[in-house]
Amino acid sequence: MADTRPRPPATPTDNGGDGQALETTEHGVKVHEVSATTTTEREFTVVRRSQSQMVIRRFMAHKLAVGSLVVFVLVVIVSLIGGRFWKYGYADITDQFSSPPSLEHPMGTDDIGHDSLAQVLRGAQKSVQVALMVAILATTIGALIGALAGYYRGWVDSALMRFTDLVLTIPSIAILAVLASTVASQAGNWFFIGLVLALLQWTYIARVVRGTFLSLREKEFVEAARALGASDTRIMFKHLLPNATGSIIVNATITVAVAILVETALSYLGLGIRPPDTSLGLLISTGQQAATTRPWLFYFPGLIIVIIALTINFIGDGLRDAFDPTQTRVRA
Repeated sequence: MADTRPRPPATPTDNGGDGQALETTEHGVKVHEVSATTTTEREFTVVRRSQSQMVIRRFMAHKLAVGSLVVFVLVVIVSLIGGRFWKYGYADITDQFSSPPSLEHPMGTDDIGHDSLAQVLRGAQKSVQVALMVAILATTIGALIGALAGYYRGWVDSALMRFTDLVLTIPSIAILAVLASTVASQAGNWFFIGLVLALLQWTYIARVVRGTFLSLREKEFVEAARALGASDTRIMFKHLLPNATGSIIVNATITVAVAILVETALSYLGLGIRPPDTSLGLLISTGQQAATTRPWLFYFPGLIIVIIALTINFIGDGLRDAFDPTQTRVRA
């Protein structure tokens, strides 16, 4: 016997399962299909990230590199503008001679009465200026020569790489020693020192960019661009160079560290920046003689150099991981 008990009416929102909805009509219950596209999209939609966003995300996951970047930026800012806000200038002579670190002189004073903090700020400023100038010029020259050699190959590649090998054999210290004795008017000028170092430090970047271009020029997107009538200049600077940016940036950071250490060595040997100006290498050279009796004159400039070199190396390590497309490990 049929069940004649009254039943509650089905509302239009009742779901009959399997993507079906129930609707009550005067003739009974009508079943119709309901699209589940909205629910599916809501559950499985993946936010698209650009290449730059993925690079930044991988770099931010490298905690040591992020911390090093913060420290390096602070050192650069303080070195460039900190001397303007400190009460002593690097050339000012006080009435305190060879005094140890105190509230008045946080890094002490030398035997003449110079405030060591003011001199360290000045030395860091000159070292950073030289390093940044070398990084910009050396990266530009190296990227250009490497791009031309890797793209055109043949005799262009052979000529440029033999020239690169020739520059690699030239010792920077010997060249600057000769220039310091022959170009006396420019000796000790940070711009001149940075220019000479840049003309000698571009070789490693050129080799890296050449190898990258040799690999990229055989890719399908380059063939497609060439088939569409793109010029060689457009292919190199629009398609190939952006894909080599990762390698270029990583090697640029290494160039900064190398430039600071080379400038320090030159100033230590008396071939770099000279008095009355100063640099970190010159401060270490003058403070070495008093390292046992007045250690603050030697250790504070040395500590700044170590901090700069270590932070740049850690930043380069983070950038290498960030630009590596096969990098899948996320650091804690």
